[in-house]
Parts: sequence; structure tokens; C-alpha cells
Amino acid sequence: MSSQTTNPITHRPEKVFRIGYVSASVFTHEVRNGDEIRQVRSVNIQKRYMDGTDVRYTSSFGLAELPQVQRVLQLATNWVEEAEAEIDLGN
Repeated sequence: MSSQTTNPITHRPEKVFRIGYVSASVFTHEVRNGDEIRQVRSVNIQKRYMDGTDVRYTSSFGLAELPQVQRVLQLATNWVEEAEAEIDLGN
């Protein structure tokens, strides 16, 4: 039985896609399965807004923001697909 553990490499995103106040942040994580180590990515989608003078973030979106959500998600999807599709042959 193999055990799988996930450790964040960094708390900073690898890449951020932003349209208006909506952003998709791509994070890289190291996944270990036995002796094998892989880099995998996850995506966080959020909206920036002001609460008085404070900047806040939410993952709740209104109807008018959904096209922006779809677009940043598509950009992040393309980034992750390209990054994870590459195979190092160890030449």
C-alpha cells in the first residue's frame, strides 16, 4: 500500500490571471507517492472588493461576474494543462 502526501512548495502563486476584480491563482504543490515526487497544480478563484477602506476577497460571484470567472478559469486551465503535460525524459 503506497502512501500519498502533499506538501506546499510555496504560499505564493506560480501564476495569476486577472480580469477586472476576478482572479485565478495557480499554486504548485509537491505530491509524494512512495519514491515518486510530482508537481501538481491547484487553482483558486476569487474576487477582490472593498469593505470601507479594507480590501477583502470572496469566492462568491454575481451573474455579471460569471463571464470573467469563466475566462480566468479557462486561462488557468490552459496554463495547468500545458505545465502538467510536459514530460521530463531525463536526457
